[in-house]
Amino acid sequence: MLIPKNNGDIPMTNEFTGKVAFVTGAASGIGAAIAKRLLDGGAKVALVDIDAGGLAAYAKRLDPDGLRTRVIEADVSDHEAVRTAVDITTETFGGLHLAANNAGTAGPNPVNIVDYDHEAFARVMAINVGGVFNCLKYQIPAMRTGGGAIVNMGSMVSTIGIHGMAVYAATKHAVLGLTRSAAIETAADGIRINAVGPGYIRTPIMDHLPEEVLVMAAKQHPLGRLGKAEEVAEMVAFLLSDRASFSTGSLHLIDGGFTAL
Repeated sequence: MLIPKNNGDIPMTNEFTGKVAFVTGAASGIGAAIAKRLLDGGAKVALVDIDAGGLAAYAKRLDPDGLRTRVIEADVSDHEAVRTAVDITTETFGGLHLAANNAGTAGPNPVNIVDYDHEAFARVMAINVGGVFNCLKYQIPAMRTGGGAIVNMGSMVSTIGIHGMAVYAATKHAVLGLTRSAAIETAADGIRINAVGPGYIRTPIMDHLPEEVLVMAAKQHPLGRLGKAEEVAEMVAFLLSDRASFSTGSLHLIDGGFTAL
């Protein structure tokens, strides 16, 4: 069977000129790709991550003069840190129009429920669910005067179960519930809120895995390969743009066909 190829040559536009964006988990992986895509599209971007060193180094590569980015160290599970990060963004750039709530953790896996550590459970929930809640709580008021768009990072397991990853799947189900409910609450304010559901994406976090594991993960997708962070970033950019002006409260899968099986 022939597998279609994607050369990754994704065109950039200036559709985000004049917009201010807030991206969590921006130091590496999907978050870094999203931040770059929005910056390439003309936005000013607040890059938020708990990894201060990695974040500063990446921001320096993206924006050497520091004119269109602001680096903010924050743990998204800490609501005061998130509130401060949103305040810094609006004070620095004069508003907030776009947000990509990407920060998250897979937690220990594969681990069955009966063997899952309580402290690990609480931490994964605090980051994946509490982090999205905290971001929405403070981003929405910042956008109410002029509207905006938000994308939350779900997963291909936002609507299905997966062996050994029950806790992670539960958090991504919760992200979808937050997304849909928040979209209903904010529609009258001109704020659109969607979620994306990536499959297995080749990011730095996967670099430590044995090659045979990566090959096996790739084969889980009917397209026959791992996804690219840039492909997820392009989906996020679409949902944040006016091209998706009639989309809200939806999960947009980018999983290489995983959930179609």
